[in-house]
Amino acid sequence: MANTKIAIIAANGGLFDAYKVFNIASVGAASDAEVGIFFTFEGLNLIHKDAHKNLPLPEGKEHFQEGFKNANVPSIEELVSMAQEMNVKMIGCQMTMDVMNLDKDQFVDGVEVGGAASFIDFAKDADMTLTF
Repeated sequence: MANTKIAIIAANGGLFDAYKVFNIASVGAASDAEVGIFFTFEGLNLIHKDAHKNLPLPEGKEHFQEGFKNANVPSIEELVSMAQEMNVKMIGCQMTMDVMNLDKDQFVDGVEVGGAASFIDFAKDADMTLTF
């Protein structure tokens, strides 16, 4: 997938959302694609230093936690670390951070802060744009 660009919008903040976002981002980056994720609203939970360690499962889906463990699925913390190591671009939405009174230092290392224009600049020539 060399010379491929993948743009992802993460607007939801549950455990299933995190697995979708970081699984696709990691697979894309491992396939030599350039990957960028724009985290907005509840999606900011996926990169928040504390919140990403304890993301909620949808009600009635608690049994998946055991399935993730039994299948040796990496934790979200591990997936975030993998994305960082693979140079996945992570942009935290400045407007949402302002609305929610959040600061850059509350997020994992390597997160850039930018507005929608920053993401649009990244995504304008993307081969794939995905939203979760």
